Amino acid sequence: MTATLPSPASLAPDLGPPPDLGPAPHALPADSRHRFDLLSADAVFRAHEGGKLGVHATSPLRGAADLSLLYTPGVAQVSLAIAADPSLADIYTSRRNTVAVVSDGTAVLGLGNIGPLAAMPVMEGKAVLFKHFGGVDAVPVCLQTGTVDELVDAIARIAPTYGGINLEDISAPRCFEIERRLKERLDIPVFHDDQHGTAVVVLAALINAAMVVGKLLADLRVVVSGAGAAGHAVSTILRGAGVGEVIVVDSTGVLGLDRARLPAHKADLAAWTNPRGITGGIAEAIVGADALVGVSGGTIPSAYLASMARDPMVFALANPTPEIHPDLAHEHAAVVATGRSDFPNQINNVLAFPGIFRGALDCGARDITPAMMVAAAEAIAGLVHEPTAGEIVPSVFDERVAPAVAAAVRRVHESVQQS
Repeated sequence: MTATLPSPASLAPDLGPPPDLGPAPHALPADSRHRFDLLSADAVFRAHEGGKLGVHATSPLRGAADLSLLYTPGVAQVSLAIAADPSLADIYTSRRNTVAVVSDGTAVLGLGNIGPLAAMPVMEGKAVLFKHFGGVDAVPVCLQTGTVDELVDAIARIAPTYGGINLEDISAPRCFEIERRLKERLDIPVFHDDQHGTAVVVLAALINAAMVVGKLLADLRVVVSGAGAAGHAVSTILRGAGVGEVIVVDSTGVLGLDRARLPAHKADLAAWTNPRGITGGIAEAIVGADALVGVSGGTIPSAYLASMARDPMVFALANPTPEIHPDLAHEHAAVVATGRSDFPNQINNVLAFPGIFRGALDCGARDITPAMMVAAAEAIAGLVHEPTAGEIVPSVFDERVAPAVAAAVRRVHESVQQS
């Protein structure tokens, strides 16, 4: 599988006419031609024309001798060997380095439930990132929305082709059950990037932000605004990393033992977060807090930040519109991060998932564990040797990131294997 990144110029329609990329790769019906002509004048659409992925052979086919080795009759020997010892598939097929990027299109980026077909450009883009940053071959697999049972069964049935499953843009709370059941059923890594990729990078950023303001993780009070997929995972990884106190707020208010009839993932958070029993909403939760992590997509008045502790840290990660505009957040906060690329301190999952899968595939891990994710976060944070308010995470184009994350994942796996 080959993948290429679009050039920065192709993402900026105001830079003049797009380059001549040649004719469309496939003929379109006549009634679609006019619309295609209009869209193809836009640089963004031109960058995506024909898709962003292709397939290439890793072994040359130069004549009859190669044909007999790569296909019949030679291939039969390899198939029989794998039938006798399935572990050989990791050596003699592409499985060991191939990940399925699976989505049903029910929660795509900031676009919502747009369906599997419209999700394809996003999943192709994810595959490009896997290849470019981690050297991992990734294949988009967009499935028609069904029940949890149907999705789990469909994903499990295609799993023999892949060395790992990256779940992407699947709506909550279904995503929790799908991930849990696939982990139980499969013997390859299953990773929901919307949850755990976000959580890893948030922890990395918080480690360095706390260093900038002279605070220890164990002393922090962190408020997480949002109790969906990302909110649950962020809260969980912060707990695993030793953060002193976590309070989670959803659209109704602070999660706590006083809240009845909560869905399972929120009931889990309510059982161990908010140890002081705070009630109310985000205004009450944020009083005296050291850090605010927004993963809700809502709006938080910047005036609320005035009640936070000394030198607060604000991660407003909703995209494209942060919960608090960075300029307003800076009026109160010592460190500000967003999910956007046009502000400093972008919390971008690409810092995490390529290296995490690279490490897991290389060491043959059957799961991506919480310890691996904490180690990945520490590796990302460690690449910023002298953190500042304007730099708490490395650039996504820092070539050290994926190898460092992969090495951290392998070390955790090897430590467990030796114990």
